[in-house]
Amino acid sequence: MRWQNLVLEAKSLACERGGRLVFRNLSFTAKNGDVIELRGANGSGKSSLLRLIAGLNQPASGSITFNIEKPLAENAHYIGHSIGVKPALTVTENLDFWQKFFGGQDQIPLPSFHLERLADDEARLLSEGQRRRLALSRLVAVARPLWLLDEPTVGLDQVALGDLKREMTKHMKSGGIIIAATHTGLGMDNSRTVEMAEAA
Repeated sequence: MRWQNLVLEAKSLACERGGRLVFRNLSFTAKNGDVIELRGANGSGKSSLLRLIAGLNQPASGSITFNIEKPLAENAHYIGHSIGVKPALTVTENLDFWQKFFGGQDQIPLPSFHLERLADDEARLLSEGQRRRLALSRLVAVARPLWLLDEPTVGLDQVALGDLKREMTKHMKSGGIIIAATHTGLGMDNSRTVEMAEAA
């Protein structure tokens, strides 16, 4: 899958949460192959911004546009702190469910995050890092141009971090866009930073 001429634009965004203004006057543009790291202190609105872009919440003011035909929610993978793994299903069954629900490739991508040995294990038996690897496999199971990742490196060992970097690189080279909230950085040489600051 390759994408061309993608433009996601955030203009003068403001976000309120619980009656409090979290951030305001935030603008940026992301195009094909861009990797954007959202940086800032806890409470500066990194997770809130991802949810706005994913269409899960609405901005207090400003706009988000993405020049693609389908609704934004159908073009983005959002992986937040709640990773959406079904504990009673096996690893393979979780991936099969995502493929059928979202419409993905025929081959279940167990090797992408070294899940072959865990294929028949129920998700409830997995460690935190293993569940995180399973959730990230959704990125490969179903092709979507926009990846919205909230602290994607948390809980990953060095092997899994290498897997994540490889898949992000492939997505970037295919013309996809990655926007990630991160404290530690993604380790991508071509990434650029959007600094989040709490509203005064």
